[in-house]
Amino acid sequence: MPATRLMPTEESADLIALTRDIVAKELAPVVAGFERDAMFPRELFRVLGRAGLLSLPYPEEFGGGDQPYEVYLQVLEEIAAASASVGVGVSVHALSCFGLFTAGTQEQKERWLPEMLSGDQLGAYCLSEAHAGSDPAAMRTRAVRDGDSYVINGAKAWTTHGGQADFYKVMARTSDDGGRGISCFLVPADTAGLTADNPEDKMGLMGSTTATMLFDDVRIPVERRLGEEGQGLSIALAGLDSGRLGIAAVATGLAQGALDAAVAYAKERQAFGKAIIDHQGLGFVLADMAAAVESARATYLAAARLKDAGRLFSRQASIAKLVCTDNAMKVTTDAVQVLGGAGYTKDFPVERYMREAKVMQIFEGTNQIQRLVISRDLAR
Repeated sequence: MPATRLMPTEESADLIALTRDIVAKELAPVVAGFERDAMFPRELFRVLGRAGLLSLPYPEEFGGGDQPYEVYLQVLEEIAAASASVGVGVSVHALSCFGLFTAGTQEQKERWLPEMLSGDQLGAYCLSEAHAGSDPAAMRTRAVRDGDSYVINGAKAWTTHGGQADFYKVMARTSDDGGRGISCFLVPADTAGLTADNPEDKMGLMGSTTATMLFDDVRIPVERRLGEEGQGLSIALAGLDSGRLGIAAVATGLAQGALDAAVAYAKERQAFGKAIIDHQGLGFVLADMAAAVESARATYLAAARLKDAGRLFSRQASIAKLVCTDNAMKVTTDAVQVLGGAGYTKDFPVERYMREAKVMQIFEGTNQIQRLVISRDLAR
């Protein structure tokens, strides 16, 4: 059953209705196929883009939807309830535009942001490296100034949309001054020397391409640096708070999808003369699943409302990411249990939901890192 939502405006309620219609007609019928075949659903992103759903949290003056995060995240959740791969992709695209919007000059924003938000382009975000995941300050990819250009060499691991994106937001080292020696660059996908390694063979999210991006003397003009030299890590970390809310919403949508599948099965499956949902032992499992989903939704919305109000929300973003992704892991595992042996087969989607939930606890900062962020904030 659809999530119960209290939207702030009539326009936002209409936006949820539009999203549900697109998801039902365009996304839900094909998701099992592209997940099974590990195919990247590029055309679906164009469909979402044409509907304005790839640019919701950005201002209208640059081609965005001018929607608060409270609304954007609920749209994202609706998408993820049908496809976590596409939900993650929408979140990553929004994060890929964040650096230009927050750190770019007015001239840079006017020149590039409308095209990035047009719906025809898809972004990617290059921060992690094979040896520098939770510790981005240890990155080695380097950008060396050469006249009016920078030349970038190195490799960026775990890039969502790697090899599929139209542009990449890239963090690279411009000096050896630790975290203060990193700068941010906007790199077009067709730049000479930029290539994608073979996609990772992952446990889940098979419809989301993840690859290492290789930088071999990638030359870009100085005007494509966002902010000043040395500001890259602060730009990246500022974006991660918003990105964590995106993953919290995706995880909640994934959990909602698992709950819906489990409830539908439990209403139809008979045991000892009645539907298994009417057996208290199993009914209570479903009740706990529903409580976890609703609690997760309330947690990410509370953080989003702080962000929309211009308040500090970093701790709340980490709490939302932690709570929503841990809940998603529990709910999807319980969904498999509800279906019993059938849940362990690929005849039903819950086994896929369970596999997809695991990575939610890992990317955008592992849940151990979230606990570190929260505890440090409490200690201040």
